[in-house]
Amino acid sequence: MSFLEIAQTRQSCRGYDETRPIEPEKLNAILEAARLAPSACNGQPYHITLCRGETAKAVAAAVSGMGMNKFAVQAPVLAVISEMPYVKSAALGSRLKGIDYRSIDIGILAAYLTAEAAAQGLGSCILGWLDSDKICSICGLSGPVRLVITLGYPKEGEVLRDKKRKPLTELVTEL
Repeated sequence: MSFLEIAQTRQSCRGYDETRPIEPEKLNAILEAARLAPSACNGQPYHITLCRGETAKAVAAAVSGMGMNKFAVQAPVLAVISEMPYVKSAALGSRLKGIDYRSIDIGILAAYLTAEAAAQGLGSCILGWLDSDKICSICGLSGPVRLVITLGYPKEGEVLRDKKRKPLTELVTEL
């Protein structure tokens, strides 16, 4: 599958097959893609905590406040992305330029992780609605949680939805 095909078919999955676990080789491929994601000064200022079983259910509850993300409990794996300290050169650059490189790096990590999940035939959903303190407590983390990504096989009958995106003419300016 080409990257463009992955981009055209990857979507936020909101219904998972709870009876079908993710094969270790597929999960390893996803994690390797995440490991290779670029980051400022190659610092990788994040940590991935994989949650399964009862831990996944507890994390799913921590992303489901006010009725949001109810489907998360169906996913066999939840990847918790927590923020870690900068390497010195990225910290200096961030301070001098006033740019939060960690947020950018975590976004790139999420893109690589979810793109490889799609290439492996898995569904994923990037969740930003979460209770960071609760997830830190569940997972024994010290850094703030920035994202949780659900992973699993889509439920039977999940259909590819139309992509609603701006046209290139609104997104790109050539000078």
